[in-house]
Amino acid sequence: MIANHKGEIPFVVLLLPFLLGISVGIGFIAAAYLPLLWGVFGAFAITFIILNFTYQRLGIYKKRWLGGLLMTFTLFTAGIIIAINYNELNQPYHFSKSQAQYLTVTINNEPQLKNGLIRFTASVRQNVNNKQPTSVSGNLLVTIKDSAAFVLQYGDELLIPAKYDAIDPPFNPGEFNYKKYLAHQNIHYQAFLYPGMYRVLRHDSDNPFIAFSLRLRQQMVVRFKQHMHDPGAIAVASTLILGYKADLSNDILQAYSKTGTIHVLSVSGAHVAIIYVLLQWMLGFLNRYKYGRVIKAAIIITLIWYYAILSGFSPAVCRAAAMISMVIIGKTYARHINMLNLLALSAFLLLLYNPFFITDVGFQLSYLAVAGLIILQPVVYKWLQFKNKWADKLWAACSVSIAAQVITFPLSAWYFHQFPVYFLLSNLLIIIPTAIIMYSGIAYLALSWVPMLSTMLAWVLEQTILFMNRALAFIEHAPFAGINKIWLSMPEYLLLYVIIIALFYFLYDKKKWLIYLFMTSLLLLCTSISLKRYRQGANSAITFLNLRKNTGIVFKNGSTAVVLTNLADTDRNYSYSVQPYLDSTQVSQVKHIDPNQNIALPFLKKQGALIQFFDKRIVIFDKQLQNQPLPNIIKTDYLYITGNPHTSLQVINKSYDYQTLVIDGSNSRQTIARFEAEAQGMRINYKILKRNISLTRVSN
Repeated sequence: MIANHKGEIPFVVLLLPFLLGISVGIGFIAAAYLPLLWGVFGAFAITFIILNFTYQRLGIYKKRWLGGLLMTFTLFTAGIIIAINYNELNQPYHFSKSQAQYLTVTINNEPQLKNGLIRFTASVRQNVNNKQPTSVSGNLLVTIKDSAAFVLQYGDELLIPAKYDAIDPPFNPGEFNYKKYLAHQNIHYQAFLYPGMYRVLRHDSDNPFIAFSLRLRQQMVVRFKQHMHDPGAIAVASTLILGYKADLSNDILQAYSKTGTIHVLSVSGAHVAIIYVLLQWMLGFLNRYKYGRVIKAAIIITLIWYYAILSGFSPAVCRAAAMISMVIIGKTYARHINMLNLLALSAFLLLLYNPFFITDVGFQLSYLAVAGLIILQPVVYKWLQFKNKWADKLWAACSVSIAAQVITFPLSAWYFHQFPVYFLLSNLLIIIPTAIIMYSGIAYLALSWVPMLSTMLAWVLEQTILFMNRALAFIEHAPFAGINKIWLSMPEYLLLYVIIIALFYFLYDKKKWLIYLFMTSLLLLCTSISLKRYRQGANSAITFLNLRKNTGIVFKNGSTAVVLTNLADTDRNYSYSVQPYLDSTQVSQVKHIDPNQNIALPFLKKQGALIQFFDKRIVIFDKQLQNQPLPNIIKTDYLYITGNPHTSLQVINKSYDYQTLVIDGSNSRQTIARFEAEAQGMRINYKILKRNISLTRVSN
C-alpha cells in the first residue's frame, strides 16, 4: 500500500518526529527554554555521531532501535528549535521591543484594494527616533484609507508613524481566530493610516525578482481584460491560471466552496500537473535521443518554474513546483522511486525554509490530498473492475476524487465546517473544463499579440468558464447539496482520521484488529457527537456578544435562538461574529429582532427595554431611558448599557437594582471609562465588551 519496508520511505520516517517537534515548538514551548533545547539537541546529535563510529566495537548493531531512537529525538528537538527561532517575537531586534517615533517599512507583498482600503504586509527595517534610525526586524499589517495609496506597489519603502496595535483575538464563540492566523504568518501587529500619515521614500527596494514576477502577473491580468467581457469569467481566469484573487466575488467563491471544488481556485499542484502532462506529451520525442531525457527534464522544470513566476510566486505554486521538480529528477535518474518518499522530502525541505508552513491550510490540504492519491487511490480503484476502456477511465477519475476527498474530509470539516454531498459529480464535471481553461488561457497569454487567434482563444476561455460557473451554481442549489454546521472537537477530529486509516488499511491488509479499531473508533465518535448534541439541546444561555459598535445579545434555548441586534443577518459582521456562534452551538431555528422590537415567546418576553428570559431579567439602558426616573426600583439581573447614554451610575442606581453591569462597544471610550471608574468605586460587578471577549451565562 505504502511500501514493503520502511527502508523504502526513509524521509517519511524522518519527517514524522520533525513535524511533531515543529508543532510542539509553535504551540507549547517558550523561547526561554531555547538554551536548554540547544544543549539537548547537541547531546543527542553528538551521541548519534559517536555511536556511528563505534557501532562495531560496542556491538550497537545488535540494538538497531537505539540509533532510530536517537535520530527521532534529535529531529524532534530540531523541530522545536527551528519553530521557536522562526517566531519573530523571539528575535531581540523586533521593532516592538524598542520605542520609536517613526518606522521605515518596505511593502513585502502585493497590496490589495477592498472596500476603499489598501491593505498589505510590510517588513519593518528601522525604528526612527529624533531622525536617528536603528535597524530592527519584524512584519506589520498596514491598512491605508487614502485614494492616493492605490498606486503603492511591492518594494515601496515608506516612512510611517510608530503607532500600531496588537492584533485582536476572537471576541465571540466560534469566531475565526484572525490573530492566530496572522501569527502563523509572523504578523503580530497592525497599523491603520489616513492621508498625510505616510511618505514614500523610494521604490523597488525589495527583492527585484519577486517585483518582476508581480508586475508580470499584473500585465497578464490586464491581457485577460482586453478580450474577455464577463467580470466573473475574468476573475476566475485570473485566479485559476495566475493565482490573482483580488477580483473574485463572494458568490463565485461560495459556489466553488459548497460544491467541493474550491481547490480549483487555488493555483497549486493540480494546475502544475496539468502543465506537466502537456509538456510531457509535447517533449516526448526527446526520449529517443541519448541525453533527451535529461534535456526534457531541464526544459520542463524551467517552464514549470516560469509558471511559478507568472503566478506571483504564490506559496502553493512554489510547493507544487518543488514537489514536481523532485519527481521529474527522480524519474530521470532512477528506475524506481517512491512517490511518498519524494513527497516527504519536499515537505521536509519546505519546513526547513519556513516551519510555519505547517500551520497553513493550503499546505496541509495539498500534502494530504497528494498523500491520499498515492496511498488510497490504488485501494479505491481496485473496488470495481471494468472491461470497457472508457468506463475504466471514468472509474479511475472517480477513484482519484474519492481518495482526495476522503483523506481531506476531517481537515476540511475542522476548518470550514461543511461537507459537499455532490463532490464526486462536481469534481468529475470540472476535469475537462479546467484543462481547457488552463491550456486555452496559457495559449492566449502567449499568443495575445496575434489578432484573430487571440480573440478565438479568449472566446473559448470565457465560454468554458461561464459553463463551469453555471454548472457549479446549479449543483450548489440542488437539494441536499451540502452538510453544514459541522463543528468537531479535537478528539472527534482525530477519531475521524483513525476511522479512515483503519478502514482503508483493513481493505488493503484484511487484518482483524483493524476492523475492531475501526468499530471502536466509530462508536466513540458517534457517542461523542450524540452527547454533544444532547447537551446543546438541553442548554439555555444568554450571550452578550462583542459586535464592535453594534448591539448583539443571543438568547439560546436548546436548538432555538433569538438574536437581538441592529445588524441584518446578511451583514458581513453578522456572518463573521454571530453566525459562527449559532452554528457551533447547533442552533437550527433563529429569530431576529431589532432592539426596539417587542416579542412574546414561551421562554422569552421583551416589552420596551425590559427582557425576561426564563428566570433572568435584562434591562436595555440607552438614551431613551437616561431621563426617565422610575417611581420604584426595578430589580434585574443584567443592566445592558448601549447607545452612549449621558448619565451616571449614581443616577441609574436610583431606578435599577442589578447584579451585573454590561457595557457594549457602541459606547464611546470616554463613556466606557466613566462607567468603569464608577463601577470600580461602587464595587459593582461589570463587564466591558469593547475589545474584550463576549459574556456567556448558562441558565441551566
